[in-house]
Amino acid sequence: MNLKSQSRSLLLLAGAAVALSGCSKKLGQMQSEFFTTNPNPLEVVGQNVPATITARIPAKYFAKNAELTVTPYLTYAGGETASTPYSFQGEKVRGNNPVVSYDNGGTVTIPVNYVYGPEMATSQLELAFNVQQGKKTYVLPRVAVANGVIATAAMANAGSVTPAIATDKFQRIIQEKVDADILFLINQANIRDNQLRTGQMTGLQNRIKDASADSRQEIEEINIQSYASPDGTYEFNKKLAQKREDATKGYMDQQLKGVSFGQLTADFTPEDWEGFRRLVSESNIQDKDLILSVLSMYSDPEEREREIHNLSSVFEQLAEEILPKLRYSRISAKINVIGKSDEEIAQAFASNPSSLSVDEILYYAALTDNAEKRAEIYSAAAELYPTDYRTYNNLGMAQYQLGDYDAARASFAQAARLAPASAEPQMNLGLTSLNSGNFSDAQSRFGNAAGVPELNEALGVYYLKQGDNAAAARAMQGVNSNNAALAQILTKDYSAAKKTLAAIAAPDATTYYLMAVLGARTNNEAMLANSLRQAVKLDPSMAAKAASDLEFKRFNLSSVL
Repeated sequence: MNLKSQSRSLLLLAGAAVALSGCSKKLGQMQSEFFTTNPNPLEVVGQNVPATITARIPAKYFAKNAELTVTPYLTYAGGETASTPYSFQGEKVRGNNPVVSYDNGGTVTIPVNYVYGPEMATSQLELAFNVQQGKKTYVLPRVAVANGVIATAAMANAGSVTPAIATDKFQRIIQEKVDADILFLINQANIRDNQLRTGQMTGLQNRIKDASADSRQEIEEINIQSYASPDGTYEFNKKLAQKREDATKGYMDQQLKGVSFGQLTADFTPEDWEGFRRLVSESNIQDKDLILSVLSMYSDPEEREREIHNLSSVFEQLAEEILPKLRYSRISAKINVIGKSDEEIAQAFASNPSSLSVDEILYYAALTDNAEKRAEIYSAAAELYPTDYRTYNNLGMAQYQLGDYDAARASFAQAARLAPASAEPQMNLGLTSLNSGNFSDAQSRFGNAAGVPELNEALGVYYLKQGDNAAAARAMQGVNSNNAALAQILTKDYSAAKKTLAAIAAPDATTYYLMAVLGARTNNEAMLANSLRQAVKLDPSMAAKAASDLEFKRFNLSSVL
């Protein structure tokens, strides 16, 4: 072989060696700078910890016959959790995975997701690598690509939502109105004896007498309104109506001697056109539409009367059926029935609960802020009034606030059985489902609870648990609670969050902890420190939480904790 042929052969062998090197060499160790993670640190969204890892593989690195499987692990004290493995391959591998060029390198995106657990707050995201290259398999060292999880979103708490209360109908003062009419003959104002013996008048007189004798009742007012029918001249009817008023008032002055009442008032209406319109509308008079048309066409009383008189075909019927009913005085008594005082209800509950109505007991329970006391009262109400869904619904509310979620669900279920169409038990059953993580049932129940005031916060927490922070903030607009403030913090509406936290009527450790998070995010160290001190004072366990919380990683908490 001549020299030229030998040179050509050497070049071919060298080229083959270079080409073979792209297939036969093992992958080198992965470097952390190959990977970027978004976000870093990781962050809880709803119930999950999602992230995206972008791998940028350099040129001359990825073997053409290699298949690399990457498994993202979130490691923490006592364990680790794997996300879904993700594979990519070299140019010579037959498969459906993304391809990375040996000569040019490439970019691969790896989706990551974990169901959040509290142990993950202090953690590290690591990538494990398994290589299949021809018939060989081997493992590359792990690479850490992110540190820690910001778990602020995990503070969404269905247990702190107030269940829907079924309200009582207790009224301290119930006002009754009792009426009686005295009818007069045409053009007369004297009161006939038979009008004083009607059932209406007898009932009115007896009711006034009973109220006057009862210390729990007071007659607020007695009113007399007298009328003339709209036939005859206006001036005559005016004088006639006034005479009827005077006669009726004189009679009542005599009847009310010795009766305790607020005041007696009297007035008259010369012509009762409104009463005329109503009676005609309710009648079976053949031409009533024509009569009503005349009333609408003429506003002057004289013209109205003249035109109606001209309807000769029906006027006789009007004179017999309608007009006599418009010659009257109406006596009305407003009587206030005064219920038990708070002290009397409390005494009755202690000595004889059965002497109280269901609404009195439900009202009594609402007087205390102590959930244990409320549970006791509502339990008695459910025992005494087992067919009233409100007793079980409100018992469940107290049980829920005490953290006895199983008992609360049983009470809510009984309330729903008693009143399937009532919204409060549906919302509360949805709340227990939300608290236990049954989101589909919670969503369904909430859909049946439209109009319940407490639903807004429950829906807000549902959206927080689903990771839709913007929807949560909208749902809880106007709600002053920790959950509402959390939604505003997560949507970076820090001004609104500060106002919400300041408006919470009974702030707890979580309220102050969220205020500390707000201070950290707005770089307000004084707010952070003061709020965190108060949170730890109310709940010492907050100190350990804060010490590992990445919300505070930029700050020195040694003087606070």
